[in-house]
Amino acid sequence: MSAVVTAGEKKLTTKQTALVDALVANGCSITEAAGLAGYASGESGRVTASKALRLPHVQAYMMQRIGETMGVSATIAAARLVQLARGAKSEYVQLEASKDILDRAGFKAPERHMHLHAGDISVSIDLT
Repeated sequence: MSAVVTAGEKKLTTKQTALVDALVANGCSITEAAGLAGYASGESGRVTASKALRLPHVQAYMMQRIGETMGVSATIAAARLVQLARGAKSEYVQLEASKDILDRAGFKAPERHMHLHAGDISVSIDLT
């Protein structure tokens, strides 16, 4: 097995990299990902893949790949929100998309039911 990717000090094998990439890209089960990555078929492949996924350097690579995927997905989602705010047929959808964009940018509308009261309150209960 040849080393492909470095995650910290240890290197991932070609199969480990393919396993993680299959899991992250396809969202499939460990058994399916093991088959796609070239592990043995059946239960032995699943067990070997599960053991590989517990290794710290494999987990670090998986977290890196998930972060990359989430970054791309967040960009796509933000672009979709802008499209909805600009061109949705429903004014309600446009308004909700606009509110969501503003909220994510840090411009949150104040709470409508905020009541501020100043002063001292004293309660005395005599149960005799």
